[in-house]
Amino acid sequence: MASDGSPVRDAREKQKQKKKKAERSGTDRADVEETDAQLEIQRLTAAGHAALQSGDNNTALQSFRSALKTATKLREKRLQRRCAFNLGAAYVETGEPQKGLDVLSRTQPGERGERIADLQFNLATAHEALGDRTQAARHYLQAAQLYRSQGDAGAEADTCVRLAHCHLMRKEWDEAAASFQRAAESYKLAGNASAAALALKDAGKHMLQSGRSSSDDIISVLTDSLEMSVNMSDQQTLGKLLSDVALSFSQMRLFSEASECYEQALPLVSSKPHRLAVVLQNLGAVYNSLGQYQQSLRFHREAAALHGSLGSRGAQGRCFSNLGFALVELGELEEAWESYLHAQQAFRDTDDPSGQWQACEGLGGIKLQMKDPDKASMYYKDALRLLCKCQVRSEHRTIAACSRIQVMCLSSETCCNLYYKATYNANICIGAE
Repeated sequence: MASDGSPVRDAREKQKQKKKKAERSGTDRADVEETDAQLEIQRLTAAGHAALQSGDNNTALQSFRSALKTATKLREKRLQRRCAFNLGAAYVETGEPQKGLDVLSRTQPGERGERIADLQFNLATAHEALGDRTQAARHYLQAAQLYRSQGDAGAEADTCVRLAHCHLMRKEWDEAAASFQRAAESYKLAGNASAAALALKDAGKHMLQSGRSSSDDIISVLTDSLEMSVNMSDQQTLGKLLSDVALSFSQMRLFSEASECYEQALPLVSSKPHRLAVVLQNLGAVYNSLGQYQQSLRFHREAAALHGSLGSRGAQGRCFSNLGFALVELGELEEAWESYLHAQQAFRDTDDPSGQWQACEGLGGIKLQMKDPDKASMYYKDALRLLCKCQVRSEHRTIAACSRIQVMCLSSETCCNLYYKATYNANICIGAE
């Protein structure tokens, strides 16, 4: 009887078993290699992020490049996309937006929600850095919508702020204001009241700038900003917000509201000399506009002294001009004369014809009240000559100023008993730094 296991059959079985063992060994080895590669990618990615945080850009880029190179050897496309995304984002963050854009543009999104919002945000950042704000705005808007769909209110708010800045660079005031308002809503949802207050402050500012919003709407937004800022912990940021809101109120001629905000800001900005000087200057100008001249004197003088110590000669001149006007209204003509002379010299030093003609007009008015028509006429003519050099934004304001000064030139030559009162031009400082 023949044996069931012939030598030939046994040899074939052994070969099959050996082959299967080799295949299993190869598969195990491949699995181990893939696991090792994934761990290496994790290590390189962590090192890249750490290097970015410490400002070591070269190490960061090298780590992300190595991670991407390792990922391309694997079969997992999703991991490759993540590594490419990290490298592209790092290029953008380290000041190489074109390289970042090139890498990010090749990063095709995979499954829905797989960092698509972050991809859109980084594409927007790259376009913004390259000066293409139209494309940047488009990608920021897409990112904001995606963050909202993911329920990430904080990221949506931050993105809306970036979107608003793109609109500002394009002088799209209404769109910027709307983006800031959307940012504020999202910050509220995220529980960040301070950021919401700042966004509302900016929204109100640009609503005012556009000239298309109603006063009631602007006031409502600015009031909401103040309410949201009540628990703001950073005192310097709060002081800046209060002074910015006060400036908006001043531009709306809501001087009582402006003075209240400036008074609250005053102790909060005391450690920032430039900002303190601006708040003092603007507070004095607001009290002038309210007709509270005695109260304004202290702020004019302190602002002039502080601007002088900081080397801000032009701003110092505007403070002296404001002081001169207040002193005239209080009947202190000699002191007012000195203030206007200081203002005139400061404006000469800074080659500011706009400030010079206002100072000359003030000096002319004082000489008229002192019954010195010849000197008054001389200053009015100087004011008229200087006014012609100015490029005043509003044409009707230029015409009105010219007409007023021409009338005073004639009056000073014919009648020294005319009481003169200059139209007050509130020298409010726009900048807060």
